[in-house]
Amino acid sequence: MQDCKYGGEFLMNLTPRWNVFLGTGLLLIAGWLMLNPIAAEGEEGDNAEVLLRTASPSAIVPDSLQREARAAAERGYRWLLSQQREDGGWSNPDFPALTGLPVWALARGGYAEHAAVSNAVDFILQYVHEDGSIWRDPTEERRGGGLMTYNTAVSMVALHEVNRPELQDTVQAARRFMVGQQHLGDDEYFGGFGYDAETDRAYADLSNSLMAFEAMRLTEGPTDDDLEVRVDLDWDAAIAFVEQLQNPDGGFIYKPGHSMAGAETNEVGEVTFRSYGSMTYAGLLSLIYADVHREDPRVQSAFDWSRRHWSLEENPGMGAQGLFYFYNVLSKALAAYGHTTFETEDGQIVNWRSALIQTLLNHQRIDPETGAGYWVNDAGRWFEADPVLVTSYSLIALQLALGGS
Repeated sequence: MQDCKYGGEFLMNLTPRWNVFLGTGLLLIAGWLMLNPIAAEGEEGDNAEVLLRTASPSAIVPDSLQREARAAAERGYRWLLSQQREDGGWSNPDFPALTGLPVWALARGGYAEHAAVSNAVDFILQYVHEDGSIWRDPTEERRGGGLMTYNTAVSMVALHEVNRPELQDTVQAARRFMVGQQHLGDDEYFGGFGYDAETDRAYADLSNSLMAFEAMRLTEGPTDDDLEVRVDLDWDAAIAFVEQLQNPDGGFIYKPGHSMAGAETNEVGEVTFRSYGSMTYAGLLSLIYADVHREDPRVQSAFDWSRRHWSLEENPGMGAQGLFYFYNVLSKALAAYGHTTFETEDGQIVNWRSALIQTLLNHQRIDPETGAGYWVNDAGRWFEADPVLVTSYSLIALQLALGGS
């Protein structure tokens, strides 16, 4: 059994008979908790929740829903494979990350050895720079230039997920580049990451920072005896940046002095920047990546905000804007946090895994000619009019809801 702050899994090494026995017992406990939510606050409820939290996630997602989710995922993989360009890339060729995301989804879905993934890796490797960064000069002028942080972070995770020894030097070089991009100046952006330190979007924000934190955590391996010190971020500085973006209500905003959800001014002229869903889960996940304990008040208040504002019909505070990014970061944050079931403000008991799977199933669109499936957001802000991006987000969220790590 893995021993860590955010839970582990212990059923995978048991015999089939014990899997059935414990899986059935856990389902009975889950049902009992749903009928007796108040008990979850007492000692017995805590013990039951710990048992649920440490169980294999698939044990508390109904078998029929698991089958539907895997079928939807396979439709998504088929659709992605059908959309690859001849040069090995996907979507807009200006951004290697838009090829990295499908590689990430496909590799985790069992397609790491597929020829399409090999071709995509070759496409990404074209844009590796001497300093370790992975990006391309855009064909059109952009305020964020080549979005160096975003493209490097996603691409290095994609290469890592493919799990080929010959790519590890590239991943390590990208890690060194990312360390150098952390803003450690004496200002409000201390500890965070922005799009590109050499452009007029040099400020740090929570979205880019999360991507950098995630890339560094997902690509770190065990300490190598040949390395005296692992290349790593200043995680104390990272925490300092993230915590200043947390509102008193527990939710998070985009960057210092700005929320995509807007602001409000009270009767005495004080301005409050509104918390919203995707950034609150980004803040929660950032704290977890920075190894802040589950019981820490900052983590607890972020989770409590998400519980009080629970919705999968919208990105709370933003409506349909960024909806699939919201699903993606929600799945990562809640999988890392460890609770599968919780009570919402109105007393509803939610199994987030089952609820998210069902929501993604409802959103999948089917190509009538091929039967393949994809996702897209009719509210196209933040690239979500791009079905390649949105399908990749959705597949990774499905994988995590089904119990991926």
